[in-house]
Amino acid sequence: MSIKKKPEILAPAGSLEILKTAIIYGADAVYIGGEAYGLRAAAHNFDTEEMREGITFAHEHGALVFVTANIYAHNPDLDGVREYFKELKELKPDAVLIADPGVFTIAKEIIPEIPIHISTQSNNVNYETFKFWHSLGAERVVTGRELSLEEISQIRENVPDGLEIETFAHGAMCMSYSGRCLMSNYMTGRDANKGACTHPCRWSYSLVEEQRPGEYMPVFENERGTFIFNSKDLCMIEHIPELVEAGVDSLKIEGRMKTALYVATVVRAYRKALDMYFDSEEDYRAHMPYFMREVESSSRRKYCTGFFFGQAGEESMYYEAERVAPMTYMGTVEAVKDGCAVITQKNKFSVGDSLELMKPSGENLIVKVESIMDEDGNEMESCPHPKQRLFVSFAGDVKVEEYDILRREENK
Repeated sequence: MSIKKKPEILAPAGSLEILKTAIIYGADAVYIGGEAYGLRAAAHNFDTEEMREGITFAHEHGALVFVTANIYAHNPDLDGVREYFKELKELKPDAVLIADPGVFTIAKEIIPEIPIHISTQSNNVNYETFKFWHSLGAERVVTGRELSLEEISQIRENVPDGLEIETFAHGAMCMSYSGRCLMSNYMTGRDANKGACTHPCRWSYSLVEEQRPGEYMPVFENERGTFIFNSKDLCMIEHIPELVEAGVDSLKIEGRMKTALYVATVVRAYRKALDMYFDSEEDYRAHMPYFMREVESSSRRKYCTGFFFGQAGEESMYYEAERVAPMTYMGTVEAVKDGCAVITQKNKFSVGDSLELMKPSGENLIVKVESIMDEDGNEMESCPHPKQRLFVSFAGDVKVEEYDILRREENK
């Protein structure tokens, strides 16, 4: 019987705060973007000093940092890519994530000591492609989202043991081949393959017949319109055993545009689920209601399993505009001072409100807000203006620690 290898949990981080949160909540590795050459130009992203601090923090906590450089570069981009890689050479991330063969060539020239991972953007959907990238020196290849578990198993069987396979296990799906979509460019002039996608697949559409210009005929799904390109989100937390059996080395969570609450919630759930599965599959199955409650509490669309069990069809489409967001993010505990939680407020709450205190350990505590003070020591009954730094105390004997997260279930 073959020995199961435990995959890493790979988390997104759109900012230094979220990088630290992801690691504290259980990520083995994070992937981040610099200020250029990654596919999330609208994310906060990292300047040089933030990247340096993030890499140091990760290494101190036994985690890894991968830097995205996965745009498809045009000629004017190449000189900048060279300079960027010279900066990365000094910062020493644990890998760079690349899609473009030209960018790959530059990386091999300037940072040969840094491992290269091949982005899903390269549409890696067969084992010969994996072997091709490995022959050029890549240490990991990210599968295209369009692959089934059976296909991933076949890839594992046909590539060298030393080549790692990374697979998206949770998060947004793309209506095109792993991001090869021209809709954003065509409709808004913002290039999805250079990090500026406007996500037109999430917009509402109507049908117009050529001989009836201006006459919009909705294809009814509900009263809000039809979102015919809009897919559900991917969730594989119920299928960790199948991903492990397929030989996946890294379970990737999508979401470099997401909040610290989203990242902490999803990372913690997958961390607990993966560890529990390796300890006892029976316990893993028994705790599935807890895991599902957690991933369903994050801001999301409805869930599906994508292409993992065959071609994604009607069941993977999401004919609505709104995301489901059962939990509202109040803030992350940045420090504890005189027994008070110091947070930068994200949403409104008031004295007397019941909030949920979410801990990295997996514990969720219901706490009642006893007092709120601003930085000048002024007591407040409520805090209507986000981004204020607040000192919050809770009724009873509540132990608050740095990186605890405050959230509130909607309608409660």
